[in-house]
Amino acid sequence: QLQLVESGGGLVQPGGSLRLSCAAPGFTLDNYSIGWFRQAPGKEREGVSCISTSGGSTAYADSVRGRFTISRDNAKNTVYLHMNSLKPEDTAVYYCAAEISVWGGLAYPDEYDYWGQGTQVTVSS
Repeated sequence: QLQLVESGGGLVQPGGSLRLSCAAPGFTLDNYSIGWFRQAPGKEREGVSCISTSGGSTAYADSVRGRFTISRDNAKNTVYLHMNSLKPEDTAVYYCAAEISVWGGLAYPDEYDYWGQGTQVTVSS
């Protein structure tokens, strides 16, 4: 069974940067589209960004477009979420998810087949 592991979260000041990683030890992610989602306390889960199997197509939520960049290195079986100009409202648990398809998108998170345990991102001074 595919298991996803997120890493890279932490505490950062407003305006700072973090890079989240999503890996699947022992598995290849080549055939999976990957999505990043987040959930803040008391709020619904929100789609943040997603990337196709080849990395040629990406999508972003309006709230992060221009600040976050998703990328993947299939040779390393890892997907990254580069987060710049972080704001307090970016504080949440961030999850990566994998779908056995070329493109998963952000509109239907329940269609993703596998989910990681999440990594906490806290943006605060």
